[in-house]
Amino acid sequence: MTSTAVVVPAGLLFPESLLHSHWFAILATFVAINTVMYAALAVAKILPKVNPSDWIRTRSERSETRSIDPGSSR
Repeated sequence: MTSTAVVVPAGLLFPESLLHSHWFAILATFVAINTVMYAALAVAKILPKVNPSDWIRTRSERSETRSIDPGSSR
């Protein structure tokens, strides 16, 4: 009794002509930009919030604290 083995590809295979088509290049570009934007938003969510007013002193802001508690900054 002989058994015949059926070879099944491990993944989805496209013909080479499809991979070199114009619409596939547009789709690949969209996926690449989407991935970069998603990664940038994920990193931005991890980082602490940047508050520029902490670095730049305005005219209406005092240079020294007048609080009872000398350790407080505001």
